[in-house]
Amino acid sequence: METSTTQNGSTSIMWFFRDKGFDDKSIQDMLKKCKRLENVHGETASENWAYLKSIGIQERKLPSVVSKCPKILTLALHEKLVPTVECLTTLGTKPREVASAIAKFPHILSHSVEEKLCPLLAFFEALGIPQKQLGKMILLNPRLISYSIEAKLSEIVNFLANLGLSREGMIGKVLVKNPFIMGYSVEKRLRPTAEFLKSVGLTEQGLQTVAMSFPEVLCRDVDKILRPNFDYLKRSGFEDGQIAALVSGYPPILIKSIHNSLEPRIRFLVEVMGRRIDEVADYPDFFRHGLKKRVERRHKLLKQRTTHCSLSEMLDCNQKKFATKFGLV
Repeated sequence: METSTTQNGSTSIMWFFRDKGFDDKSIQDMLKKCKRLENVHGETASENWAYLKSIGIQERKLPSVVSKCPKILTLALHEKLVPTVECLTTLGTKPREVASAIAKFPHILSHSVEEKLCPLLAFFEALGIPQKQLGKMILLNPRLISYSIEAKLSEIVNFLANLGLSREGMIGKVLVKNPFIMGYSVEKRLRPTAEFLKSVGLTEQGLQTVAMSFPEVLCRDVDKILRPNFDYLKRSGFEDGQIAALVSGYPPILIKSIHNSLEPRIRFLVEVMGRRIDEVADYPDFFRHGLKKRVERRHKLLKQRTTHCSLSEMLDCNQKKFATKFGLV
């Protein structure tokens, strides 16, 4: 009798998947991922599918969501799925945030609210993260719920503390600014990056500025991104001390695209504006401004008036102040 029930369940779920447009390979992959699927009836799967659609997950995205986490179709709708979604909804402030988080990381629905989500919230609250920011972090990077507090998150916090950031608020601000930093390995990514930044001349205070203002720089691969950018700056004529000043003043210079960002700006500076690259070392924010919308446009206006000024005078003000300063009103 039990075998018959299992076979009926298996047949039923196969019909369900085929009805939703899954091919045989995808179905077999999901059955391997989640053995419990074999015993799930099509009606149960249909209910869960309809519920996921009702909370705002687009029908075209549902096959991808279910493929990533087929276990979703096996969860009890009213005992598990609905309460978890309702709990996540209390963390959100915008209508589609929860649906977007589930689409990104559907496994969030399979974790226990009591055993995983509540301790996670308590861990972040202890770091001084305001309650309204907690939900934003978790819904932006829902994978956080799968990380071990002891083995992973505490290690990230200790790493940031060793950079000189205090646990009373500063570390929390870094995590809120870039929740994805918690997905990286301290030993394989964050520490090597910090050591590389020190090697190019960043002081301890400079490292703290990077962590607080541009934590994404710490997440980038040294050999694939940071070192090639450093080498490009060297080839462009910057000395080691100047590169240290550039990185301290505008850390993203080490992660910007050489081809699309650094090269066009330096070429325009030297070949069109007729300036020396030393000027950029004194004003690293040059790389922050839009090339076409701000740098080229303002250079053209100043050239028409044969006005010369420093890069900071030219760029460090809004359009209204720029026009007033140079008599363009």
